[in-house]
Amino acid sequence: MTASEEERRVQDAVRRHARTRALAKVETVFSAVLSDPGVREARDRVEAAETKLGLELGARLRPFQDRYDQAADEGDTDGLAGLCAGKHGRWGRICVLPDGHEASMEEPHWGRNGEGRPIAWVGSAPDDW
Repeated sequence: MTASEEERRVQDAVRRHARTRALAKVETVFSAVLSDPGVREARDRVEAAETKLGLELGARLRPFQDRYDQAADEGDTDGLAGLCAGKHGRWGRICVLPDGHEASMEEPHWGRNGEGRPIAWVGSAPDDW
């Protein structure tokens, strides 16, 4: 191994180590914030409101969930391509309404949570958080 290859290998290892340490610090801060009783209480209230709204909208929006389920079961990429990009994939939420529903239907995002219960929410988050 040449000196420049060795130097590059060391620099890569240092970068990986620095990134790992930074992520560990962020994880510690997130854990501390999320474990705060006030934050837990707020999260519980938001989840209760989203679940309540999801149930209220369920009778009217259930056909969208059925279409999503059928498209997913059949591998219908065209059927899935026209869906809303709004999701909270990390939390098991995928909006099953058509793309642009917020403007045309004036509906919040709607689908099921990770436990299979109907849920509605406002806003979106990327999957790569």
